[in-house]
Amino acid sequence: MYFVAKKILHRLLSFIYQVEIHGLEHYHQAGERVLIVANHTSFLDPLLLGVFLPDKITFAINTQIAERWWLKPFLFLSHVFPMDPTHPLSLKALIAHLKTNTKTVIFPEGRITVTGSMMKIYDGTGMVADKSEAAVLPVRIQGAEYTHFSKLRNIVRLRWFPKITIQVLPATKINLPNAMSGKMRRKSSGHILADIMTDMMFASSHYQQTLFASLLEARTIHGGGHLIAEDLERKPLSYNDLITRAIVIATALQDSSKAGDYVGVLLPNSSKTLVVILGLHLHGKVPAMLNYSIGAAGMLSACHTAQIKTVLTSRRFIELGKLTAEAQALSEQVKLIYLEDIAATVSLTDKLTAALKCKTVDYWYQHQQHSPQTPAVVLFTSGSEGTPKGVVLSHSNILANINQIKARITFNPQDVVLNFLPMFHSFGFTAGTILPLMNGMKTFFYPSPLHYSVIPEIAYEIGATIMFGTNTFLAAYAKKAHAYDFYNMRYVVAGAEKLQQSTREIWADKFGIRILEGYGATETAPVTSVNTPIDFKAGTVGRFMPEMLHKLEPIEGIEEGGRLHVAGPNIMQGYLLAANPGVIVPPASLYGAGWYDTGDIVDVDDEGFISIKGRSKRFAKIGGEMVSLAVVEQLAAKAWPGVHHAAVSLADEKKGEQVVLLTTQEKATAKQLSAAAEGVAAINLPRKIFTVPAIPVLATGKTNYPQVTELAEKLVRGD
Repeated sequence: MYFVAKKILHRLLSFIYQVEIHGLEHYHQAGERVLIVANHTSFLDPLLLGVFLPDKITFAINTQIAERWWLKPFLFLSHVFPMDPTHPLSLKALIAHLKTNTKTVIFPEGRITVTGSMMKIYDGTGMVADKSEAAVLPVRIQGAEYTHFSKLRNIVRLRWFPKITIQVLPATKINLPNAMSGKMRRKSSGHILADIMTDMMFASSHYQQTLFASLLEARTIHGGGHLIAEDLERKPLSYNDLITRAIVIATALQDSSKAGDYVGVLLPNSSKTLVVILGLHLHGKVPAMLNYSIGAAGMLSACHTAQIKTVLTSRRFIELGKLTAEAQALSEQVKLIYLEDIAATVSLTDKLTAALKCKTVDYWYQHQQHSPQTPAVVLFTSGSEGTPKGVVLSHSNILANINQIKARITFNPQDVVLNFLPMFHSFGFTAGTILPLMNGMKTFFYPSPLHYSVIPEIAYEIGATIMFGTNTFLAAYAKKAHAYDFYNMRYVVAGAEKLQQSTREIWADKFGIRILEGYGATETAPVTSVNTPIDFKAGTVGRFMPEMLHKLEPIEGIEEGGRLHVAGPNIMQGYLLAANPGVIVPPASLYGAGWYDTGDIVDVDDEGFISIKGRSKRFAKIGGEMVSLAVVEQLAAKAWPGVHHAAVSLADEKKGEQVVLLTTQEKATAKQLSAAAEGVAAINLPRKIFTVPAIPVLATGKTNYPQVTELAEKLVRGD
């Protein structure tokens, strides 16, 4: 009877939900004593696992749930172990049960997700795995959250028969030192299990595809009519609108370049820019995002480095951005194609044809035509330090980073992202643009982060729930904003520069918002680590993304931490360099090929939280001792909160180097700084302090240290 019922249900569920199960070899390799941990997406989950996993497995189910009438008819498919997760005796009984060599399923979240993502993981499940010495077998259920058996009504688009996939991953064990005991051991085992679950969510995600293929997948999940993008023109675009317009522009640009070419994009944050990027991707062309803030010489250098022959731009943008001289200079070296000219050539027939192609794109788009490992975008970095380098990110690099973030932070299609960071910056491109696009979140594009009074008003008007920014911008918005402007904000994520304590405090006090600080680089697509609502430690930049490896290179004079090297699926394809234009130079460090040397000095604590000590270039060696310029700036921020500071190192005849501090604080003195730096060694105090009207910054809000150094040298000389 049991086998007949299981076979019937297997066929029925396979037919209704097209259920696929992958990785059963891992199930068979796990051994006899196995704790199967699965994410909890819907009321269907126990039935799915009972039917599609081999053997008559045991389910550890909450006592109250086990009594539900609708569940009882299916309980004969498995052994049921009723338990009260809040009662220690239940956990002890489960440990004893596992020690009899059984395969037991437990849902470590303890409840069906109400967010669409992983919820908190209970330490008790980790303790069970630890004490029983069972193999932990992670199982990912995907698709059931879109059925009417989930708890996501009004959060995601529910459907009657979505495709369901069950992915079984390799088993692992929770290995802790024998000396660890008590609450510490329980907490550590829970922490390890939480990492196993988040690693599972990432490892089973679909990031080995192109961005356009991922866009089509997102449309299938959220619906073609789901609104996904808007800008100052106030014309919201749906997935179908974006795809249709991308097809139009891809067709119009088909003969202007060939697949694999780098095509310059000189456009502001807007829905049109997103359409251009998608249109280029459709035919395998690579958008190279030009940073218009670095001037004509910098952009021409970038075009030379990436061998860019064509640049897409807009006359209206050139006029409003006062970039006429830059456009003229570019036109002498490359071909400028204006969006207005493209629009003039598009006929009604072209639009109707594109609309028809949009409806049928799932049938004619060749998903395997372009490899996920091919370049998806070129972003230019280090322009302020000399010749711009092109950072080449592949489709899989970007999608891996998005799925790494998603494994740690909960997003849903009801979220509204306010993106004011330029798309030529990796934070604005990946986090602000592509992440929401692939997850059904509506993005409102604003063209400049410098409008400090306007942006809080925009956030208020559109009911923004997510915002990405730098410390400089967030501090400025906090000063200008009304206390209610960010009333709907769920996440504010800071990156690109150190988040100052004063910024953290004003957001907490004025808006009741805890800023999540992260860390990364263009070369890591860009997120390397981030604090989350579940894993948070103030003063750190969070924990590494799933499947990222790291090594700390010892540095002379640095006792805690070292120079950070990282590897992982989000590490760039490589650099484009001016010395060898158009040729990708893959990343490598002293730890081997594929490793990226961040150049940052960091410390990683026992829980995996990262503290940034400073750039290796931003340490001064004074009298044989290493002094962090970042620490000097933090001391200045403590003495004079709410203003801008920058510390640089200049040559010194006596001690080799000297630290010079520039600040916008009026009448700043060494005595004031020394009073605030109580208990700090004198060597960490700047030799000279100068008050300046403004600290030079880049378009992304980062301090422009080369310009600060030039200014400091002039002030020291008395120019």
